[in-house]
Amino acid sequence: MQKQFDMLYARSVDGQNFYDLLDIMQSRENIQLAYRNIKKNTGSKTTGFDGQTIEDIKRLPVEEVVSTIQKMFKYYRPQAVRRVFIPKASGKTRPLGIPTIWDRLFQQCILQVLEPICEARFYKHSYGFRTNRSTHHAKARFETLINRACLYHCVDVDIKGFFDNVNHAKLLKQMWTLGIRDKALLSIISRLLKAEIIGEGFPIKGTPQGGILSPLLSNIVLNELDWWVSNQWENFESKKAYKNKANMNQALKKSNLKHCYIVRYADDFKILCRTRSQAIRMFYAVKDFLTTRLHLEISDEKSQVVNLKKNSSEFLGFRIKAHFKKTAKRTLYVAHSHMTKKALNNAQIKLKKAVKTIQKHQCIENVWRFNTVVMGIQNYYAAASHITDDLTELNYRIHRTLHNRLKGIRKEATLQDLTKSLRKRYNGYKCKIYKIKDMALAPIHAQRCRINLNFSQSICNYTTEGRNKIHHSLKAINKHTLINVMQQFIPQRSIEYNDNRISRFIAQYGKCAVTGVELSFDDWHCHHRTPYYLSQDDSYSNLIILHKSVHRLIHLKDLEKIEVLIKVLQLDKKQLMKVNELREQCLNEAI
Repeated sequence: MQKQFDMLYARSVDGQNFYDLLDIMQSRENIQLAYRNIKKNTGSKTTGFDGQTIEDIKRLPVEEVVSTIQKMFKYYRPQAVRRVFIPKASGKTRPLGIPTIWDRLFQQCILQVLEPICEARFYKHSYGFRTNRSTHHAKARFETLINRACLYHCVDVDIKGFFDNVNHAKLLKQMWTLGIRDKALLSIISRLLKAEIIGEGFPIKGTPQGGILSPLLSNIVLNELDWWVSNQWENFESKKAYKNKANMNQALKKSNLKHCYIVRYADDFKILCRTRSQAIRMFYAVKDFLTTRLHLEISDEKSQVVNLKKNSSEFLGFRIKAHFKKTAKRTLYVAHSHMTKKALNNAQIKLKKAVKTIQKHQCIENVWRFNTVVMGIQNYYAAASHITDDLTELNYRIHRTLHNRLKGIRKEATLQDLTKSLRKRYNGYKCKIYKIKDMALAPIHAQRCRINLNFSQSICNYTTEGRNKIHHSLKAINKHTLINVMQQFIPQRSIEYNDNRISRFIAQYGKCAVTGVELSFDDWHCHHRTPYYLSQDDSYSNLIILHKSVHRLIHLKDLEKIEVLIKVLQLDKKQLMKVNELREQCLNEAI
């Protein structure tokens, strides 16, 4: 599908409109790709209203899956959405809407085609729910505006229940403005937004959190805000011609325009301004824009204008403030960051819970689970400039719990008791280490600040240059061979088998697992380690890619034919051992 997606992206960059998108969405290749993307998502094992998961789809033949989705495109009637409440660390809950697995697969088909179109039209400093971008990129951009652009007045705006209050009619108009003008598709999305929620009825506004399309739709809604703010200054179109951008900016500074920049991650955004008066004007302008244009309300208690020289602003779990710094050449303010109080409290709750689990069930798995919680906190908040101070405080808070609950079962350990990966991670730190069941506990405070870099705008999934930046270090398989492998699907076999054999071929870099010979499109076979007639197992771990002659050798029982094949293949001892291992798994005698 890559050529199709690249073409859609290029057309969208040119400002073209799209009318026949359903044909691409319901193509066999797009449906197979949707299955491939859905099955690797952990949510695919979550049941919807009908009680089905990806396990119920993967056993079906390719043709049946494709025809079912194509029928859904002819007349789509969404099934009811199951409501689930996910507990937060604070004790509150977050409502999620879980569509049925068939609806999720259907939505994925739509998402794959809409994404390249929307990516071309989205504002470059929007970072939420977009491939290759992260919260750390948004934080890096925010700090760059403080450190390099010297903007210290921040407009903090909190939207009240954004996902629950998206206006459906406005969203469909915004999609039309983006160039998505396939009326049949817009009708499908309208029905999808109004899908019944069990116990709550039919919604009149909002996008269900948990739906595959919801993140993209939320970005479409707020994309209008991004461009409106950027057009105030950053992308302001002047009627007068200037030699360069710098000259135009000098002229704009003399005007009454608001000098402002926006950084957004999902519904969490910050606007940085040059002066306090500009920030106050911007605050009221944004409030009015959200109310009149996007039909969204803001929370007055959580929204304010902050002088970053005096107070800190919270963004994506980080508390950021501009601190005075004097250098030999000039004096300036530099962004310093900490974990927020809420982030520290949530981390404390998670760690206490992990410690209690170890106390109740003393096993290696629970000790490792504690370590993964510690490393998760360290990895995310390592971007904070004062992370060591914050984690030292967290360690102090959790110290009593660790001592009281584990004092009878923990023993003193050294760095050598850590696993190889943890030894490498915590090498150089001097701290007391304890172990339980011969597995060491990861030290909580042992994390240095990791500088987070700005997102490179040239990275893109839908251009050759952009992909090269992402995949430059990956090994490549001959493209013509890979295309043929993908096209050689077996209709009678399950969609799971057809998908996993491609994954296995790529994982082996298109080489035979026994001989290491590079395979062409007509001499490769996919072999079940444990025979299919015994296990009915099409999983990735049960498949292996072999040269067709090696595959014959594994299944042959005629000694004369076996001898002829061995002479032809000229296997060494190690290769013969691999063949015998596979033969024994197939209940054949070793050669």
